[in-house]
Amino acid sequence: MPKKKHENAEEVKETKAAEEQTAEAEADKAEEAKDEKDEKIEKLSEELSAQKDKYMRLAAEYDNFRKRTANEKLSLYDDATAKAVTELLPVADSVRMALENLSEADPEIVKGIELISNQLGKSFEKLKIESFGKIGDTFDPNLHNAISKVENEELGENTIAQVFQTGYKIGDKIIRHAMVQVANC
Repeated sequence: MPKKKHENAEEVKETKAAEEQTAEAEADKAEEAKDEKDEKIEKLSEELSAQKDKYMRLAAEYDNFRKRTANEKLSLYDDATAKAVTELLPVADSVRMALENLSEADPEIVKGIELISNQLGKSFEKLKIESFGKIGDTFDPNLHNAISKVENEELGENTIAQVFQTGYKIGDKIIRHAMVQVANC
């Protein structure tokens, strides 16, 4: 019988060794599976990050396109309005000159021309057309076209002394520069 105990002890050792090897193999497999999961998670995280970056760039591109298109539409409107108003500016100049030169005319005629001038001014206002270049304003070469200069002690330096032709603009777009005489430049 002693042989059986010896055999059983060896079998128990072998079984324990086999169980330990199996446990080590399972632990190795679990570690490999964990490593694979970590790699997959990292890879998916990188893909998600790349897709998110792509999406953000596309969203920014679309936003820029939308803003650019809106600005172009506004610019087209301003350009078309400026072109149409350019054709009306000689009429505005004629009405202004008529008012300046009709001091001794029939009051009814003067009143009629003033009404026309007011209607024209309201139309320009609705179209967001602004006039500029008034006597006493500071001379700005970006807005005014100086056609002469004069020395005048009553006016300050680089001040508009006389306006020969009123300037007009829509927003920041100049439709026509004002023709002026500049004092003390």
